[in-house]
Amino acid sequence: MPRMSAIRWLYLFAGLAALSNAQLDKLGEKIAQLGKKLPVTEIRLRTDPAEPRVRPFESLVVQVLAYGQDGERKVRLRRGGASVRVKQSGGGWLSKAFAYQGKDDEPFFEESQSRAWNVLAGASGQFVIKDAFLYTAPEKPGKYEILAELEGRQAELQIEVTAEAPSRRKPEAASFPPVERRDDPYRPLAEHYAPFLAQETWFDPKADYPCRFDFDGDWHGDNNWENLEQGSSQAFVYYAVMETETHWFLIYNVFHARDYSDRCVVGTCHENDSEGIILTIRKDGSRFGRLQVMETLAHNNVYSMTADRRIGRGVHDIDGGIEFYGQSHPAVFIESGGHGIYGTLSPHSRYSLARDEFREGTGVTFVYKGVPERPRHANDRLVGYDLLPIYEEWWLKAKEGRWGARTFDEYFLYQPFGERPAIGFRIGGAFYGRKEAANKAKPFWGWHDSTTLKRRILAVGQWGLDPAYAVSRNLRFPPDEPFSLDYIYNPYLGIDRRR
Repeated sequence: MPRMSAIRWLYLFAGLAALSNAQLDKLGEKIAQLGKKLPVTEIRLRTDPAEPRVRPFESLVVQVLAYGQDGERKVRLRRGGASVRVKQSGGGWLSKAFAYQGKDDEPFFEESQSRAWNVLAGASGQFVIKDAFLYTAPEKPGKYEILAELEGRQAELQIEVTAEAPSRRKPEAASFPPVERRDDPYRPLAEHYAPFLAQETWFDPKADYPCRFDFDGDWHGDNNWENLEQGSSQAFVYYAVMETETHWFLIYNVFHARDYSDRCVVGTCHENDSEGIILTIRKDGSRFGRLQVMETLAHNNVYSMTADRRIGRGVHDIDGGIEFYGQSHPAVFIESGGHGIYGTLSPHSRYSLARDEFREGTGVTFVYKGVPERPRHANDRLVGYDLLPIYEEWWLKAKEGRWGARTFDEYFLYQPFGERPAIGFRIGGAFYGRKEAANKAKPFWGWHDSTTLKRRILAVGQWGLDPAYAVSRNLRFPPDEPFSLDYIYNPYLGIDRRR
């Protein structure tokens, strides 16, 4: 095979970097299938740290090592896909699999003679061989067995849960009281519909907990990645409310300090993360109205779910119905790592509300309590969160030239489609971040939906800043019910006609 030129190498790695995480997974599976020559003859388990002792509710990594025989020589094989479980009921929890993040000194045996396969394996293999799991210990001390199986081979490892084990948790330097209740007539509405969050966790659970932007005690966005461990793990969700003659629109903005992955190739991970939910509530004469639509954001794509069968597809398809927790709280699933949000009935969801179960590993459920609680561990349940008003917390700081901290960047002039109301000043379109990739996280006025943006139906920011117009284009509402596009209250567009 002729040697590849430097330019061809650049094209190869650029192509790998352009793939999504899911596409990299599929590529890795194909590479592994092409290279799979030797059968697995032995597997063994090891922990990181090496001593298999852990404190209650703390975590350690369990890695599955696979071996085969190359003649008389035992060799390490590139193998993922092991089935791993805790033998004892109540003996702790295991995350979904990930590529081992520590230093792996034992070399892999290259099973294929194809140089092309070896090149791809070297370029992507460290990211796609998912052979590690995060074990989270239960509260009760004791000795618990981890069982693993791969290609018919089995292995077992005993882990001791004891308060005598060294703690791996770093003390948190910041702590926040419950939010001071301001004179906001819309807050009871936001509390009534505050969503139930089923947050999947992975190998960096604290990065999966929804937090406040200043969780580390300052308003600088370019130190949030490095301050993750020392910052507060208290749970917060941001909210905003708009109103027309016929509807209320509730925005819930979920912020995370890191968007992370087990393969942080160019652009796939970044400092700060911000996804969200928009609810369309019909005024029906009752105090809180009637929820009609829930739209969620996942990686610049909006998904539409309805609680009203009379609503039909528009620019968007209808992606399913809405499940509720406690009658009024719509339930959503938030993926680990990238934090895309989906309804719990979506095919993308890996959480069952009926069974209160994360299908592929661990997760924490969050409910509105008006108190910002800390998860005890990576598989906790019903952790309370508090609501923070976006207008006071973010918007008043986001106008260009108004705020001195490194909070916002990429200032832009909002220019909506459809001759809709605009904003007469430049606003920060992204949170200031520099680690892994720059300025990838955006507040709700910087969100966009790829489908409607490409078709020039909704401009950048229009889904959040003009939700009445946006949802009227995304979906089709019953013709016998009025649907007003004129705001009584939308402070982000400078509108307040309330009596």
